[in-house]
Amino acid sequence: MLSEVEENMQLGGIPDRSGKLITINQQPVMDCALDILTELVEHKTVTLRATGNSIPVAVAVANVLTENMLKGNSIIRSIVVDSESQGNNGPLVSIIKITITKTN
Repeated sequence: MLSEVEENMQLGGIPDRSGKLITINQQPVMDCALDILTELVEHKTVTLRATGNSIPVAVAVANVLTENMLKGNSIIRSIVVDSESQGNNGPLVSIIKITITKTN
């Protein structure tokens, strides 16, 4: 798999068994979409997480999945945009989390 798959965590560090957290890196969109499609077969919900320059890849993957591959069978449950600091006085880096749920 091209993306990094982690266990999805709720607040307080409690594992969320309903889905997977997938970290998106800069990679081909279709390869990533196919990897995530296989995860959606196993899990009903996946969360795509991307930072910085990988954000456009995550948005494109979410669109390919919901508008082409799983059209009518999936929805984007939530989109969270945030930023985090890279060290004490480091620059802020943008983060996006897109949660996709398979409906059928």
